[in-house]
Amino acid sequence: MSGRRAHRTFVLVASPIVFLVLSLRAAHGTVSDDEERLFRAFNKMNRALRGPVWVVMQAGSLSAVPVTAAIAMRKSPRTAVALAIDGTAVWALSKVIKRVIKRGRPADCLDDVVVSGNAQRGHGFPSGHAAVATTLAMVGTRLLSRRAARVAWAVPVLVGVGRQFVGAHLPLDVAGGAALGATAGALTNLVLDGGSAALA
Repeated sequence: MSGRRAHRTFVLVASPIVFLVLSLRAAHGTVSDDEERLFRAFNKMNRALRGPVWVVMQAGSLSAVPVTAAIAMRKSPRTAVALAIDGTAVWALSKVIKRVIKRGRPADCLDDVVVSGNAQRGHGFPSGHAAVATTLAMVGTRLLSRRAARVAWAVPVLVGVGRQFVGAHLPLDVAGGAALGATAGALTNLVLDGGSAALA
């Protein structure tokens, strides 16, 4: 088994377990001291960063799905279709899970939250932006060199930071979204790799 396939297999097994653990924690609705400290470190960053952060966050929006798929079409139409389906599906799934977990947004759970732009509606866990950005990275980087893939992985990390900066999500929300996106992306890569043959 190649190093890349071994990594994909590990993510396929580990990410849904991580997501389940985070979901159970989020369902309690409380915010730990460590989570609050991490959130405030990002939320209190210089407001001059608001413009660049907004631009980066678009990489986790639903509109990023067709854009990423269109770029991938040049190299692999099959991967492009997978990106379109997977990105849209994980965005929709995150909406459903929010209604089940029902964890509030940062301002619902903490005092003195700095909210940039319009206040987000609905529940917080998991972060749909983190889920979309992660699954697009999981699938999209299969078309990139190892060096380019490492750079591309900075995008979902920055999206997660940005969602906390604008006061839309807590760290657990972002981690949950990333785990959900990783699970969806790993399943898609398994299909693209040829199903069970990828695990051999």
